[in-house]
Amino acid sequence: MTERATPTTAPDEPHDEAHEGALGTRLNWLRAAVLGANDGIVSTAGLVVGVAGATADREALLTAGLAGLMAGSMSMAAGEYVSVSTQRDSERAALAQERRELRERPEAELAELAGLLERRGLTPEVAREAAVQLSERDALRAHARVELGIDPDHLTDPWHAAWASFLAFTAGALLPLLAIVLPPSGWRVPVTVASVLLALTCTGWTSARLGAAAPGRAVLRNVAGGALAMAVTYAVGSLLGATGV
Repeated sequence: MTERATPTTAPDEPHDEAHEGALGTRLNWLRAAVLGANDGIVSTAGLVVGVAGATADREALLTAGLAGLMAGSMSMAAGEYVSVSTQRDSERAALAQERRELRERPEAELAELAGLLERRGLTPEVAREAAVQLSERDALRAHARVELGIDPDHLTDPWHAAWASFLAFTAGALLPLLAIVLPPSGWRVPVTVASVLLALTCTGWTSARLGAAAPGRAVLRNVAGGALAMAVTYAVGSLLGATGV
């Protein structure tokens, strides 16, 4: 951080930050995609296995699976769109306020930026010089990144988030749907359970690695949660099927 703030290396800062920000954004999107696929696997598997406990009719299983897939993917997309739209509105409001403050009291904002850099470990002299150079280059971008943690050139896009959630959930949901309708009647539940647990092992491991965490516990939690969901829904479906409900 100190090297970037010195006059000799300050011109390289936007380039470095852009790469770091882009990498962080890609990792966040990838992690969200993995978790979305995981949700699709678990929710659809629980649904179709529950129906399989009540009936062996392929058409009923296919209808239930497709309905669950569409309902889940649309719900995920709508929820993500609303959430990210709210975040984007907040970012825009914060940038508008910062732009207004820079216009009305530039000296106070310069001192504030220097103080923020100083709290990050720079000496007062270096922090002041860095604040001046960053402000001369692009004061709004400097305050957005240092003070607000926002990249004004890469605000969150609610449509991208919605489509990503829709596709991730759909991709995950297709696995249990195909596993329950393609095999012969006696193999449907075992094949679905085995394929789902294998897929959950992969998504648990991937999400843990993306988060720089140990994969063992993440995989165990993921697999245990999916197995519990399928066991409960299968038991409920079997009970309803036996009672003729």
